[in-house]
Parts: sequence; C-alpha cells; structure tokens
Amino acid sequence: MILKRKIYSQLLDWKQKRQGKSALLIEGARRIGKSFIAEQFAKQEYDSYILIDFNKAPALVREWFDLYLEDLDTLFFYLSLHYKVRLYERKSLIILDEIQLCPRARAAVKFLVADGRYDYIETDSLVSIKKNVQGIVIPSEETSIKMHPLDFEEFLWATGNDMLMDFIKKMYTDSKPLGQVFHRKVMDIFRQYIMVGGMPLAVCTYLETMDFESVDAVKRDILNIYRNDIFNYAAGNAEKVAEIFDSIPSQLSKHEKKFRLSSLNPDARLRDWDEAFFWLKDSQVVNICFNATEPNIGLKMNEERTTMKCYMNDTGLLISHAFDERGIVAEDIYRKLLFGKLDVNEGMLMENIVAQMLVASGHKLYFFSKSSASALDRMEIDFLIAKSKVTSHHNIIPLEVKSGKNYTFSSLNKFTTKYSGFVSTPTVLHPADLKIENNIRFLPVYMAGLV
Repeated sequence: MILKRKIYSQLLDWKQKRQGKSALLIEGARRIGKSFIAEQFAKQEYDSYILIDFNKAPALVREWFDLYLEDLDTLFFYLSLHYKVRLYERKSLIILDEIQLCPRARAAVKFLVADGRYDYIETDSLVSIKKNVQGIVIPSEETSIKMHPLDFEEFLWATGNDMLMDFIKKMYTDSKPLGQVFHRKVMDIFRQYIMVGGMPLAVCTYLETMDFESVDAVKRDILNIYRNDIFNYAAGNAEKVAEIFDSIPSQLSKHEKKFRLSSLNPDARLRDWDEAFFWLKDSQVVNICFNATEPNIGLKMNEERTTMKCYMNDTGLLISHAFDERGIVAEDIYRKLLFGKLDVNEGMLMENIVAQMLVASGHKLYFFSKSSASALDRMEIDFLIAKSKVTSHHNIIPLEVKSGKNYTFSSLNKFTTKYSGFVSTPTVLHPADLKIENNIRFLPVYMAGLV
C-alpha cells in the first residue's frame, strides 16, 4: 500500500529549485518512511536511480567513498556496475540511505554535489548525534527537511476521506461548527488516528487487517527498535536515556505532565541528565516542550530549560508503550479507548496528540507554568503558539487541551487577564464542536494542526 505523504511536495520543490546545487537530507525517527518516500520519488521523477542502503551495503561499496573521491568517474562506474543501473547526467538520483552508518559517504556529499552530474538524497535517523559525525566535516551543500509520522490529514487520505480536511479547514477559517453529523464522523476517525498512530507500517497494517492486536504488534516492534538504538548509539548515557524513555507514560499521566527527575532518582540533577534528554530529542523519538517564562514574541529567548515536558513522537506508540503489562495491548483495551470507555488518563493521550500535531505543523513546543503562593498568580497553560504574522501586540496564542466534557479554564482566564497585551485568541482544544464563547475560541481537537 502506498501512502500519500505531504513531504513529497517538498522533495519536488527541492528538485526544481536547487537543480543539483545541494543534496537533500531527510531527517526523522526510525520507521517513519524516509527510505520509502525517497525511492518512490526516485521512481517517479528520474530516469534512473541507485539506492545505497548502508544497512546492507558491502564493505567494498563503503571503501569506494574513501578511495575514489578524486576519481569520481571510477566511483560512478563502480556504483553503476555493482547496482546494475545506468546513470544519466542530470536525470539520475543516488539515494544514500541510512547514511549515519557510513560517515565518510556523508562527508563525500560536498564533492558529489560540486561535481554536479547527479542529484543526491540522504536519509538518516540519528544524523545529528555526536557519534555519527565524529571525524568528518559536515557538508554545507545540504538542504535538510524533517519527516514526521502521518499527520491527521494524511491519515484521512489513507482512510479514503480525501476531501474531509478541506471541509475542516473551511470551517476553521470561517469559525463555524461542522455540525453534529460531520463532527461525530471526524471524531470517530480521529480516535482511530490516536489509537493507530502515524507510523506508516502501523497505518498500513490497520487498513489491511482492521485488527488492533496486529497493529499493536507492529508498534511494539518499533518500540524495540528504539530501545535497541538507545543501547547501540547512546554510549555512556544509554542507561539514563532508557530510564527517561521508559518513564514517559508515567510522567505524562500526572496532572501537570512536567517531567520530574526526582521520580527516577531523588538526587537527580538536570545537568547530569540533559545529554540523555537531548539524545532522545535528536533521535526524534520524543518531542520536548520547554517552559517559556514570558509569553512574548520570541518564545525561545524566554526558554527555561530546567522545566520541560517530554512527549512521545507518536501517540499510537505511546499507547503501546503505556499498556504493556501483558506484552501486547489486547483488542478490548483498544476498543474501550476508541469509544472513551476505559478508565485511563485520556488527558495524557490528548495532550500528546496535540503536541504531535503542532510539531508536524512546524511549531516548536512551549508551555507556560508559574508557581506562586498566590492563587491569582498560579497558572499552567498547556501550549503557547506564536502567530505567523507578528504585530506590535497580541502575538501569542495560549492553548489549553481538554479531554472530557466537564472542565474549567481558570488558568486560561488568569493568563489572559495578566498578559492581555501579549495574548491573541485564547483557545481551548476539546472533543466537542467549534464555538466561540466569552472571548474564548473552542476548537475540536482535530483542528490542532491548523492553529
């Protein structure tokens, strides 16, 4: 099954605009679909292509990138001969797959691009982690793009609902509710999206089998790959990285969802664990959300890195990660989750899926947390989003995520009052339809990626 992915248009844009003047680096977590989309693009947009998978390329192929950088005619001749592919100048693509496993090939990109005969796409899961770039010069001749799990619109495409997101976008733009029939239909599909997640193989398995246990087995395999990567690549931080990774569900199940190191070790200090957190962030296994101490434009300048939330990169993976007492999530658990009948902290799932959707839309994650002895100053806002167009005032959108029907938003009201000059359109993401009430915009949670 071929899944339609938005990143394809970015690949086209790179090919048309760069015209071989840079290689394209596709970064993303493992099993996200990087190799598949690169090969699909090669088949459709080039006369021929060579896929060098460094997971299985023989040592001889790796050596060629050492031996023949000053004799590219020989390098290309050997590659063409080994892979039985004829290369055509300016009409062929060479894919350097899992390039982190051959650092010398990545260093060679500089010379390959300068030669100009062919186009190059690199794929990598752990490209920015120190172990994979030691001893090489990072090529400046790279255009880098990030690949994420399927977003909700891509999931709608996969399930045959090609036009539904256009309708959702129109209702968002017009600030109108979808209406009971369409809202219920979209929420049903959105709950499936939460359960299955956006990992391509999990989505394909679900569409082919409609069997949650089969889907869960796929996701559990991916989680095992992530764990193996931790111990293969995290070097001296492996134990700490694994502890953080394994504790993510319990940390997110708390009311405030802030990651508390004291739950791992009473004497733990962030300075001793920060490399472990950032290993997970760099590998794109997690999405980290930092506290912004001031809700002003330029949230990064007000970033307070000692307080953070740690979300899974995919909510479907989070479910398999959280419910693993028997080694697999039983079908009845999935169905209860699907219909909201399981006694579980659904807020954990809703906040994680919102974080996932915001990241897929290009946002960096920030929240606002202020402790105070005074109830008037004590507040917690789930996410802060900067407007796309900067004005002299009112540049920050505060987002609150609510999973149930009955809730309060005292923090949002206090925040809006205290920072009235900064705030634009206070927003609540909830399971119900769109409405505007008391100067607060209430959006169905499936609209999170449109904010």
